[in-house]
Amino acid sequence: MFVAASTECWPDKELEEAIDLLADLEFTAIEIAIHESGKIKPSELLKDMDRAIQLLRYTHRLDVSGYSIELASTGKQHYEDFKEFSRMAKATKVVNITVPSAEHGTPFNEEVEHLQQLVNIGESEGVRVSVRSQLGCLSDDPDTLMVLCNNVDGLGITLDPSVYICGSGKGKSLDKILKFVCNTHLRDSRPDAFQVSVGQGEVDYGKLVTQLEREKYDRALTVHMKPIEGLDHRVELRKLRRLLETLL
Repeated sequence: MFVAASTECWPDKELEEAIDLLADLEFTAIEIAIHESGKIKPSELLKDMDRAIQLLRYTHRLDVSGYSIELASTGKQHYEDFKEFSRMAKATKVVNITVPSAEHGTPFNEEVEHLQQLVNIGESEGVRVSVRSQLGCLSDDPDTLMVLCNNVDGLGITLDPSVYICGSGKGKSLDKILKFVCNTHLRDSRPDAFQVSVGQGEVDYGKLVTQLEREKYDRALTVHMKPIEGLDHRVELRKLRRLLETLL
């Protein structure tokens, strides 16, 4: 296992600046978020994939632990776009892509078919696809998530423990889904607050690391914290990095 940080820790910064800030905080690996709602938009990268590959390789010697991809396209175009990003991941030697979960109300079979298509595309390029734990989505219940993984051959999980502290699945055991975990998103949380100052919440990082070690997990512990008004964000990021490093 190793500690990484998401570029979403600095949601208002361009990629280069976010990488510089995370490198200054002594992170050695990053997850790059490519979201239509963010600073690094997939629609813009798709206009020139050769240039996009060069851009994404500029990481100040930081390793890229994975990509988080959220596309605005739908239908057939969605899968064609995802194919391009899977090729980009292969070209940049990244093996993990995180994708969003469908919202509640989406037919289960429809989500299974969608995720299976993404997994098949990813596997054709040597990429592992993981679905995010996400509030308000099918993945916010660990039991549903387990059934998804059992029905989608090759699907992994980007585990966010905060979702199971704050969401409808709070209190449920995560033991059955740990074997599917390929990535993590970490911050500190309480039942009444998705993100709080590190040390003020209920995330048991020590227990999580022990559980993941038991499953032979060897991927990233990804710090995934957005700035909170009144808190020094650099201090919070450094605090969680150091805490996680002491557990490894």
